[in-house]
Amino acid sequence: MGQNITRKILASHLVEGKMIVGEEISIKIDQTLTQDATGTMAYLAFEALGIPRVRTEVSVSYIDHNTLQAGFENADDHAFLQSIAKKYGIYCSRPGNGICHQVHAERFAVPGKTLLGSDSHTPSSGSLGMIAIGAGGMSVAMAMAGQPFPLVMPKVVNVKLTGKLRAGVAAKDLILELLRKMTVKGGVGKVIEYTGQGVEMLSVTQRQTITNMGAELGVTTSIFPSDRITYEFMKCQGRETDWIELIADEDAQYDEIIEMNLDEIVPMVAKPHMPDKVVKISELGNIKIDQVFIGSCTNASYSDLAKAAAILEGKFVHPDVSLSVAAGSRQVFEMIARDGILQKFISAGARVLESACGPCVGIGQAPGSAGISLRTTNRNFKGRSGTADAKVYLVSPEVAAASAITGVITDPRDVANVKVLESIKESTNRIIDDRMLIAPIEDTEDVVIKRGPNIKPMPLRGDLDEEINKSVLLKVEDNITTDDIMPAGAKILPLRSNVPAISKFVFNGIDPKFASRATDNDGGIVVAGENYGQGSSREHAALAPMYLGVKAILAKSFARIHHDNLINYGILPLRFKDISDYDRIDQGDTLVIKTIKKQVNDGEFTVINETNGFEIKAFVTLSDRQKEVLISGGQLNYLKKLL
Repeated sequence: MGQNITRKILASHLVEGKMIVGEEISIKIDQTLTQDATGTMAYLAFEALGIPRVRTEVSVSYIDHNTLQAGFENADDHAFLQSIAKKYGIYCSRPGNGICHQVHAERFAVPGKTLLGSDSHTPSSGSLGMIAIGAGGMSVAMAMAGQPFPLVMPKVVNVKLTGKLRAGVAAKDLILELLRKMTVKGGVGKVIEYTGQGVEMLSVTQRQTITNMGAELGVTTSIFPSDRITYEFMKCQGRETDWIELIADEDAQYDEIIEMNLDEIVPMVAKPHMPDKVVKISELGNIKIDQVFIGSCTNASYSDLAKAAAILEGKFVHPDVSLSVAAGSRQVFEMIARDGILQKFISAGARVLESACGPCVGIGQAPGSAGISLRTTNRNFKGRSGTADAKVYLVSPEVAAASAITGVITDPRDVANVKVLESIKESTNRIIDDRMLIAPIEDTEDVVIKRGPNIKPMPLRGDLDEEINKSVLLKVEDNITTDDIMPAGAKILPLRSNVPAISKFVFNGIDPKFASRATDNDGGIVVAGENYGQGSSREHAALAPMYLGVKAILAKSFARIHHDNLINYGILPLRFKDISDYDRIDQGDTLVIKTIKKQVNDGEFTVINETNGFEIKAFVTLSDRQKEVLISGGQLNYLKKLL
């Protein structure tokens, strides 16, 4: 029986377990990445382990999120990250060098290797045939310490592509169509592996758009073959010696097959406030817009920007629209400047931003009040843009450019000669300049780590409580995101290294009184619906509630990364055995859970609603290792006992 690409890589990195779907395995991690919104906590955790140097082949600290310096906090964090990278043998990508996923694909990604990143869009590097997985910073710290990464063996879904994308139709439209089919929960517990003749029609950067937004499906990761197209991309980067061919065997087995004909894909749009609310633009109607942003780790490659610029050439942005553009990396920025593409944007009235993540997470370029924003980003959660009542639509660069001209959401085929776009490819004349990448050094004994006053020690809890007798602090609905739990944005993210300060904003967009109520009640319990914690890997969504005394989350279901983050910080991730019991619990009810350690080991829980006098059944889905982590009060406590 032949093997698919996913199982080939997992088998070559298997440390513990059997590759049986649904069972826990552990794999060796070759590379790690962090970004500055999550990196400080990851490195504080790594530092606490007392290990003198990372034990991975490559670890990279990217500074790409919090580049807006309106106070001292971000600058201090940048200094901390640069110095701690120097201390522990880590590459540091300086502010301005670009977005982690794009730079990593350009300079570090290697087919057949494994990558763990403290960003949910780490699967972007699956575009080059890697097993690239997003996780919480604590998990990344453990991987840097040489510990294998545990995960539940996923199903492997084969998305078989045929045909070729038509002019004016983008890879973004393909992944939006897949989101329409599968929803934001449809990929949980799965890897999406792309095969078929249609794969040969997609560049590495087009593949990157697709693997990047696989995160929105909830998948463990997404992966493409490493083929001649991969080779040509790596050759242009001067890294062809790192290339290997990696394709599925002809008789490879899959758990599920989805067939998609690229000829049939049309321009799509994801409506507010979820990436799976996808419709054809032709079905959308006449929607006036206020703002357009072209950029992010999803759509800021050379070809993305070149196609958008070609549509804008000779035209000017609509007077009611603000258009901003950001290249995904310094390499791409230099190339579009060299080739006249940047000039086309400027001539069309675009505002040019630095190569960073800012607008995607509400750091700069927030829409106006009740504004309509069109973005090439990957998420459009309510409030994520920085404006609570804004409506964000997700589109391709081609749609974004066409809409910037007309002032309404527009199919590019209606306003431009899209045939010219077919000739636009990724440039083979890359500008290779790694001076913004600080390489590790050997002698680090005299390196002093710089710590500003906003950088506080990582708070930890003790062993798991034997009994919980607490009130329900908050009851929330389905699809609560990590942005709902721990908001991002220019005001809050600078506090990422200061858990006591950032914890004041937990659930701030849903209930501004949550933090004070949690403090006044000495903690409590949160009750939630389906897919709790979807979205970002930002572990502050678990760490800050833990700091406020949240003992347990009782939910219908959890998103993968957040579920693991809760365990890492000693919060019980309980699931309703009967989801109708969700309706029987109200905010303010007192819930009692006894003999917790025993019930963790059993996997079955009895939860007493003391306020209304009834019991409900709950359960946890935990491996033996996760049970030990929880009982220890979290991953760091657990590992310290082992080391």
